[in-house]
Amino acid sequence: MSIFTSNHRQAWAEAFIAGIPYAVASGMTLVETGPGHASLLLPARSTWTGDAERQLIHPGCLSVLADTACGVAVGCAMDELEPFATLDLRMDYLRPPVADTDLVCRAECHRLSRSVAFVRGELMQPGQSEPVATVYATFMRATAASRRKDLPASDTSAQPSPAPASARPTPAQAASSLMSPASIEPSQVFVSRAADVPETLAVPPGRSPYVDFLNVHQQPQIDAGPVFRMPYKPELIGNPVLPALHGGILAGFGETAMILHLLATNPQLAGIPRSVDFAIAYMRSAKPIDTFAQSTTVRQGNRVALVMVSLWQDDPSRPVVQARGHFLMPREDA
Repeated sequence: MSIFTSNHRQAWAEAFIAGIPYAVASGMTLVETGPGHASLLLPARSTWTGDAERQLIHPGCLSVLADTACGVAVGCAMDELEPFATLDLRMDYLRPPVADTDLVCRAECHRLSRSVAFVRGELMQPGQSEPVATVYATFMRATAASRRKDLPASDTSAQPSPAPASARPTPAQAASSLMSPASIEPSQVFVSRAADVPETLAVPPGRSPYVDFLNVHQQPQIDAGPVFRMPYKPELIGNPVLPALHGGILAGFGETAMILHLLATNPQLAGIPRSVDFAIAYMRSAKPIDTFAQSTTVRQGNRVALVMVSLWQDDPSRPVVQARGHFLMPREDA
């Protein structure tokens, strides 16, 4: 029998959200909970705009909200609370999300096995009768819940205070990956930033406020494509116990890196490519340090491009996540 009553479930979910620094910083609030399901609200902010010209929300904001809501749904499905972590997550973007408008994700844990939880959900905007996106995610149960020991001993600024034991680790080392780690050869990847590596802002300020929020920097173009760096800041933490970056933030950075890669390798584009779908596999937890990304165009046609991205921190041969996505390429006559 479940240890949760409706009041206990609501209280746990509220504490869970309050224990995630990124959720607090972004203003996420719990709308409702039930056995195996939950709804979360991401309030409108100009910061979430990904395409200022077309006034569209950045797809990464949808991924962060979806990952968090799916996690709450998993907790609401359990008879007894235990740590769990995102294995992989897939987003399908059904229609453009309008900027400066709230987002709501309702997630349902429709299958809870001994080792894995399976979740699906929809993201809606007020005033629309159809979802703007759908999400499918899997989570590993009974993951590690102790504080990590792989941080530099001198790095005290990147170690938040411990959170309640009920907070889940995200993301933990995955049991399997979406694609082979060799899909992007380490020899093609620009090694992490040295002091003498010049950088520029990835986009001009104001063109994409969400990219401004992530503070993404671009390193020099090389044969395999540009490398992007997302500097660490405390509000990007998803699990203060380990601590680890929020899995949704990694998804958002990965989507950003793929879009920026398309812009850098297609200077003739008339606008910003629009996400069609996105799938990410979590391979190990991301430490509270800078994160790097490099993409590869797998296939590109007149209308659609397929891109893969690898994210790493201190070793390009040990990515923290790998992801792939399809993108609609803007046309001058569109």
